[in-house]
Amino acid sequence: MRAVRRVGRGLGHLGRALRRVPPDAWLALVALVMFIVGWSTITQTQQAPTSLLPVLAVMEVAPLLMLRRWPFYAWVVAIAASLLWWVFIPAVDGWQMPWPVVQFLVLLATVFTLALVGELVEVVGAVLITAAVFLVSLPDELKPWALGVALIAAFGLLIRWLVLSRRQLARKAEDVEVERARRAVLEERGRIARELHDVVAHHMSMVVVQAQSAPVRLTGVSPEVREELAAIETSARQALNEVRGLLGVLREEQGAARTAPQPGLDQVPGLLEGTRAAGVDLTWTLDITPDACPPGTALVLYRVLQESVANATRHAPGTPIRVSLREVDGSATLTVRNGPLTATDDERARLGTEVGGAATGGAGIPGMQARTEAVGGHLCAGPTPEGEFRVEAVVPLQGRPGSEALG
Repeated sequence: MRAVRRVGRGLGHLGRALRRVPPDAWLALVALVMFIVGWSTITQTQQAPTSLLPVLAVMEVAPLLMLRRWPFYAWVVAIAASLLWWVFIPAVDGWQMPWPVVQFLVLLATVFTLALVGELVEVVGAVLITAAVFLVSLPDELKPWALGVALIAAFGLLIRWLVLSRRQLARKAEDVEVERARRAVLEERGRIARELHDVVAHHMSMVVVQAQSAPVRLTGVSPEVREELAAIETSARQALNEVRGLLGVLREEQGAARTAPQPGLDQVPGLLEGTRAAGVDLTWTLDITPDACPPGTALVLYRVLQESVANATRHAPGTPIRVSLREVDGSATLTVRNGPLTATDDERARLGTEVGGAATGGAGIPGMQARTEAVGGHLCAGPTPEGEFRVEAVVPLQGRPGSEALG
């Protein structure tokens, strides 16, 4: 049994080694064998001078070296060589063919290969011309080879059709797998959208309803509290609209959901005023008009500002926030500073928030960097020597980056 296994492993290694041999090497090997056979047998079938035997043997096998790259020209060389044999080199007495066996086999091989890979018009032309040569040059008992060459070409075309059919089936199977994977992705996106709707949109809707109905349900609500509740309702409603836009993106097959209009510079004052109405010590300077900024760049600036202010209020509560948006050398520069800290230790402990811009392992700053780089800009974020935390985004105002890819 061990000997059998060793032989099996040896045959397996041999098979793998043979599969690694290039096709051109196999053709060269076949041509070499046919060259040796042709050289040694020409004088047995043809009245050829001994000095021309190597040249005639090369003429016989030359089409084999051309088969893989130029099958039609290989057939042309083979049929031309056959005519040369017929016209200039007579056969010995008793040999019925006007050419040697090797020449005949090579000619049939070129017709078969051309049927496998050649153009249909080339195949038809080669079959008709070869059959005509056979009918003219072969004796009566060998003339059926004219029909034989047509059968050989038909066999090659049949194999070609089978191979093409298998390839088409393989492509269709691959397309089915791709479609199945795409449907799986769409189903997963739909599931995520449903989960987000159930978990987030429901609670955001409740926040909007509670903030809207609180002045009616509760008695003795002061005007200040009414304004605070109205600000909460506005912020929650805006967040709910953005969540619904995200859900639409997840539900759409091509990601072309109803996401317009996207926020831009004209919504920046509302964002800042809403934040200050929530009790944040916020001041700002805006020196760029909305018309001067492309939509994609405006969306990036809005998102970076939104994230920076949210991070400042979350990680450093009670600190003053200063926002500056200006144009410098054809680029928009957005700067958001917070600090130094003004909240007391008790307030920070009550809020349970890290202060001083400490990293919390979130994706806020990497996300802002990705947005700014998408429109050809750059972003810097980190503490300053004065104890503040600064976020600065610089994005070019030239060009028109698409907002649909940045939202």
